[in-house]
Amino acid sequence: EVQFIASGGGSVQAGGSLSLSCTASDFSVTDSAMGWYRQAPGLECEWVSTIRTDGYKVYANSAKGRFTIAQDNAKNSVYLHMDRLQPEDTAVYYCAALIFGIGSENCAGQGTQVTVSP
Repeated sequence: EVQFIASGGGSVQAGGSLSLSCTASDFSVTDSAMGWYRQAPGLECEWVSTIRTDGYKVYANSAKGRFTIAQDNAKNSVYLHMDRLQPEDTAVYYCAALIFGIGSENCAGQGTQVTVSP
């Protein structure tokens, strides 16, 4: 069964940093563009960042300049380093392979909670 298991979340104060990890199971991260998504309570699933198979990186405006996506093919993992976190970044973060879709279906599975306090 294909799974994407996110970890590394936690609680930080505004201005702090966190690094998230995502390990793929029964899927090779080299086979698809990989993305990070997030969903805050009561809000829709939001795309955060994508790393393409050629290594090109794209960020949502809310993440640009603060978040960095990376990938380690040897570890079959994708990462999201987040700096200067703000309370509005509070959400459950998920990773997904975009080959399976690019919408709200990517806010599912094993996400990791990020909570940023003022």
